[in-house]
Amino acid sequence: MVNIFRKSAALLFCTSSLIALEAGPEPGLERAVNWKWSVIPSPSSQPWRLPPQRVQVLAKSQKHAAKTPEADPGIYLVKKGDVLVRVAKRFDLTVAQLREFNGLQSDFLLIGQELRIPNAEEHLTLRNAGAKKTEQPTVPPNLVSKVLLLRVFLDKEGFSTGAISDQPDAMFGRVLHLYQTSRGVTLDHSEVVASAVASTAKTVTDYTLRVEDFHFISPPKATLASSDGKPAPTPRHTYEELLSPPILAYRSPWEFVAERFHCDEKFLRKLNPKLGANPPAGSVFRVPNVAPFEIEKIPAREIQPPANSTTRAVIRDLAVLEIYRNEKLAAVMPLSRSRPGLRGRGEWKILDAIPRPRLATIREPRVVREEKTGPFYVNPNPTPRQAPAVLKREEILPAGPNNPAGVVWINLAKANETTALPFGLHGTSTPSEMFGYESLGGFRLANWDILRAASLLPPGSKLEWLP
Repeated sequence: MVNIFRKSAALLFCTSSLIALEAGPEPGLERAVNWKWSVIPSPSSQPWRLPPQRVQVLAKSQKHAAKTPEADPGIYLVKKGDVLVRVAKRFDLTVAQLREFNGLQSDFLLIGQELRIPNAEEHLTLRNAGAKKTEQPTVPPNLVSKVLLLRVFLDKEGFSTGAISDQPDAMFGRVLHLYQTSRGVTLDHSEVVASAVASTAKTVTDYTLRVEDFHFISPPKATLASSDGKPAPTPRHTYEELLSPPILAYRSPWEFVAERFHCDEKFLRKLNPKLGANPPAGSVFRVPNVAPFEIEKIPAREIQPPANSTTRAVIRDLAVLEIYRNEKLAAVMPLSRSRPGLRGRGEWKILDAIPRPRLATIREPRVVREEKTGPFYVNPNPTPRQAPAVLKREEILPAGPNNPAGVVWINLAKANETTALPFGLHGTSTPSEMFGYESLGGFRLANWDILRAASLLPPGSKLEWLP
């Protein structure tokens, strides 16, 4: 098993190093990625929330209805006319899964017979019996059913695997390997799985959406129904829409809850199939059991620890940020560059952190235009030309979780300098897609990770670039 995982790990590391920005610019930034941008702090007097809005609240009768035995996992009492396939479909199971979970030898049911229905955690660990099998080459077969458990465990240990889901990927395998090697854990996984089981009482838990959460959730846009009658996906922002609100808030309750619990939004919807497109306050979500990212508590200033000589950071292979304390690996976070060609070399330095950053531009072109010297020839070393800026006054993207720089910006400098570089470490508005979209800024992490990084990295910390 050790050899199997080592082969998988080697494949993972190659995969991570070849990640490229192939999906084009982040929606709304199609033109903006070509301009120069600067980071400016938010005024301390600026409210860190949306203006008051009317919030729909789930009625008590609806809350009670949501807790009926048929909607919740537990025990199902077989009634006249029930057949196994219908019971399985009611609880989003295959017949093979329901049969296996109850130890049934046949599909025959008796009136009054009790069937055990798996809860959310048990459901996620059931093998995909009766469905088309898909290969997961990045993780040994004995780990596939433990992926969610291990993602939650690693996140609590400070080893973020990115947006949490129940599926393995290259980053999950890489971070798991880093945890095992840094803690001296055997690579056959039995030890780390045992630690995860012992320290994680629940892999998923409940979260009730609060009225005050809507201080950070934009009112829903009107959406057209698709051909099957279901709501169409929430429309993406245009650039003009990014400029207009007081803060760049979440576009839906789904996005808010997903980021609060470090979660992939598609997986959150899988956990909560009964909730609608715009769940009201009072709705109960099933969520990964991690320490919540509490956006309402992000301070306006001072989020870094005091300077010390025991903390250093490493960016390895342009894929992960590693933070060391007293030469022990204390935290790992997935990292991606925001635009093609951006990279670092040698030793840099961590400077100050800016919570709630805003981005400003006068639309000055960032890319030097090529100088053609003939109809069929492009000069490979063109003379730089200074293109004029379009605006006389700065145009500003407001702070907020959907700002392309996320909720925290950390300034960086070369090792022996104190002047901040134009690109830093920062958050992102697209945590599940940050390895695909081109955006603004420098080197981005999920918002929950950049906040954690800022709380661990004091000013003056060494930052080393390694392949």
